[in-house]
Amino acid sequence: MQPTRAPLCFTLAVLLCACGGGGEDTTTEASESQTSGDTLGTTQPTDGTSTSESNTDGTSPSGSETQGMSETTDDPTTDSETTDPTEGPTTDPTDGPTTDPTDPTDPTDPSTTNPVCEEGVIVCDGNTAQVCDGMGGFSEETDCENVCVDGVGCVLCTPGDYMCDEEGNSLKCNDEGDAWEPYETCDEVQGVMCSEDSGLCQGACSKGSLGLSYIGCDYYPTVTQQYDGYNGNNVTFAAAVANTSGSPANITVTRGGNMVASEIVMPNSVQVIALPWVNELTLGAGPTVHVVDGAYRLRSDQPVTVYQYNPLAANVTNDASVLLPVNTWTGRYLAASYPYWSPQTFNKPGFVAIVASEDGTEVTLSPSATTAPVQAGGGVAQDGTGVVTLDGGDVLQILTANPGDLTGMIVDADKPIQVIGGHSCTNVPANITACDHLEESMFPIETLATEYIVVPPVQVPNNNLEKAQIVRVVAAEANTMVTFEPDQGADQMLANAGDFIEIDTTVEKFKVSADKKIAVAQYMVGQSAGYGTSDPAMLMAIATEQYRNNYLFHAPTGWQQNFVDIIAPDGATVEVDGMAVNNFEAIGATGFGHAHVLLSNAGDGNHSVDADVPVGISVYGVVSFGSYWYPGGLELERIIG
Repeated sequence: MQPTRAPLCFTLAVLLCACGGGGEDTTTEASESQTSGDTLGTTQPTDGTSTSESNTDGTSPSGSETQGMSETTDDPTTDSETTDPTEGPTTDPTDGPTTDPTDPTDPTDPSTTNPVCEEGVIVCDGNTAQVCDGMGGFSEETDCENVCVDGVGCVLCTPGDYMCDEEGNSLKCNDEGDAWEPYETCDEVQGVMCSEDSGLCQGACSKGSLGLSYIGCDYYPTVTQQYDGYNGNNVTFAAAVANTSGSPANITVTRGGNMVASEIVMPNSVQVIALPWVNELTLGAGPTVHVVDGAYRLRSDQPVTVYQYNPLAANVTNDASVLLPVNTWTGRYLAASYPYWSPQTFNKPGFVAIVASEDGTEVTLSPSATTAPVQAGGGVAQDGTGVVTLDGGDVLQILTANPGDLTGMIVDADKPIQVIGGHSCTNVPANITACDHLEESMFPIETLATEYIVVPPVQVPNNNLEKAQIVRVVAAEANTMVTFEPDQGADQMLANAGDFIEIDTTVEKFKVSADKKIAVAQYMVGQSAGYGTSDPAMLMAIATEQYRNNYLFHAPTGWQQNFVDIIAPDGATVEVDGMAVNNFEAIGATGFGHAHVLLSNAGDGNHSVDADVPVGISVYGVVSFGSYWYPGGLELERIIG
């Protein structure tokens, strides 16, 4: 296309007309007119008519800006001043437009009045893309089929815009403006519809309404490896759903295309939903498996929280996990587990279970120094490496071989996933009976932080003492320096991502700090260690940055005793089930205190914590040779650094 230049316009007088970005005649072609001897100011028309003279500041006498162009008139009597037609054109060199050289106009911004835009810059005149030639004109003009975007040109859509697709889901225009990409599924089961006005999903369970926390509307309860005999018959796998909203929550549970259960959970109450065992995931002791549609999908039309119990009944091998809603999932996790356990005839593996919510999810495994060997299978090699593609609802459960330990494995995926780490049944430590099931949801690396408070559980039946635990601090990045307050004699540099520090059999309370992100896992020791009732259970500690002001949770009443442990900043006001907590004990000089609160088994097992500042909580229950332990909830905000 030939370059398009703004024309020099002549009426009866010699006039200038401007060329400007954006297609509007707002800037003056001053350089050409001055070079050719054209003048700016009063001109002598050839037919004897006169022109109005502009003020020296570039404005007309009436005060309106003329952008350097004189205003012509056909009626000479309207001018207050005329010129002699016998005289040549006269000009006042101070007339015409003036430019402030300090004016910070941006040549790439079509809204400015810079006389010349930079060569190659694209500006839009309506739906026409114009390429500046650097001389006040355009080297190219293109009529856009769809949308013109300044600085970009013709594109399919405006970056950041939203629209509803034919299925009623929300799409977002990508940063390049060349494609509409899936943004959110507007799921009618979750009471969400796509608005044609905004192009966004709307409803209490939409992405725009939900924050990043353990409260959500879409979850994937997942059966994991268990000690055979405690995963069948009258022993039940279950999910507990707590309704945190002010409206009844309609719950739907499916597996693949099959309906499994439906319930209504009333406001501020908890409903336990029994779910069938998935034998491919829970029975036996290996190998690693990829189970199609192995996970349940639990959806609600109101925000809820979900915990899973494996199993629900209080018995000798049990644990529980807080589940994370799909809207908080990411594609990068740091795993915690425990070593393969094989005394005498027992052969029990540790596991990491990975669940996809979208078809075609590619999962990549990066083993740590302790990972190998694993039981090969499902696309995973014996050294723990593998790239496996999962569809929505599929489960990849990786199982260790002797003496493998999956702690420190990093799991990456190109779409959001859920990761649960744990053990079929193990002693903690290995020489202390008896074995118990471990499991807990892993938190996305994006939500991990650099500060955690670690407190041991109560030593039942002597509730004035505390039960020992083993603590692992796992590095999410290489060259991570870890320190403890009060000092635990374990400060050290972790050289590689996935390396960890283990503090053995301790009842100490302390703060863990690091200069890079870490994860902290806590393990109750076995009953034979002499620290009261209960065998191992597993807890992922909550970063202080992810504490909350309020929680609604469930503690099954069949256990001998249930507790909520609260970690709070000094001076916090905290209530459990509406009763003030006054027995906080300081944790050294960390600025935090803790309290063990015994929960009543007289009610339905539903409880609440409310505080005037963010606090952290964990929930656990014990019986002789059995226990469960899980975080009562947390924020899941993305933490930079």
